[in-house]
Amino acid sequence: MSKGAYHFTRGELEGFKSSIAWDVVLSILTCGIYNLFWQYRQIRAVNTLLGEERLSFIRWLILSVLTCGIYHIYYEYVVGREIETLQERFAVTRSGSLPTISVILAIVGLSIVADAIQQREINMLVEKALKDVG
Repeated sequence: MSKGAYHFTRGELEGFKSSIAWDVVLSILTCGIYNLFWQYRQIRAVNTLLGEERLSFIRWLILSVLTCGIYHIYYEYVVGREIETLQERFAVTRSGSLPTISVILAIVGLSIVADAIQQREINMLVEKALKDVG
């Protein structure tokens, strides 16, 4: 991708990187409330890197509540797939099948681990994008 093709600023990108350990600890300490912010930030990061609004926090939240979490399992797959799309676009090495890993972790009740893995991948994408934009 050429530098002119990016739809984000250096400041935006830096806001999408985060400490995974801190995100996990805050999610646990707040009984999952912080995880809502974390999800929102991940959705914004993926949409920004994609250059379009493919994911919706409000849709995820409402459908996850209405389906007692079943939609969240599907959402984990979708986010993993979109991250893999970005990995191809930014020529970042993929580490396994992220959609499959995310779904399995969500099914067994370890969504926070899936979020941590996804955040690691987002952090790597942000690092690559920061190098590309100079």
